[in-house]
Parts: sequence; structure tokens; C-alpha cells
Amino acid sequence: MSDQTTSGPTGPVDRTAEKDPDTWVTGDEPMTGPQQSYLQTLAREAGEEAPSDLDKAEASKKIEELKDKTGR
Repeated sequence: MSDQTTSGPTGPVDRTAEKDPDTWVTGDEPMTGPQQSYLQTLAREAGEEAPSDLDKAEASKKIEELKDKTGR
């Protein structure tokens, strides 16, 4: 199995097949508590100020950006 697949109950699962946050049905709702906490942690590690007014989709994209920046 490659780095992009994991084993699921019915066989390999492609982890790159995650939905685009822009298409989430609830993407315009306020970010969740866990998203906010993780965002604060990543922003601190990246030397940035954590935004507090993001919706779920925006928070997800910012988390991915900060993960890339911090090497997580």
C-alpha cells in the first residue's frame, strides 16, 4: 500500500479523496472547538496569530496551510 492509501473495512481507502472544504454542506457554520484548538496550536508553532472568526471550511483550509508551514 502507498502512503496515500489505508486499509478500510472494504479494502484500501484513498486518503487523497477527501472532500474539498468548499463543497461541505456545513462548511459555512462556525469552526468547531477542536478545529479552533488545533488552529491555535499550529498558529503558535508557525509564529502567527490564530484567526478566531473562521467558518468550518475556512478553518480546515487554514489548518492545512499551517500544517504545511510547520511540517506537520
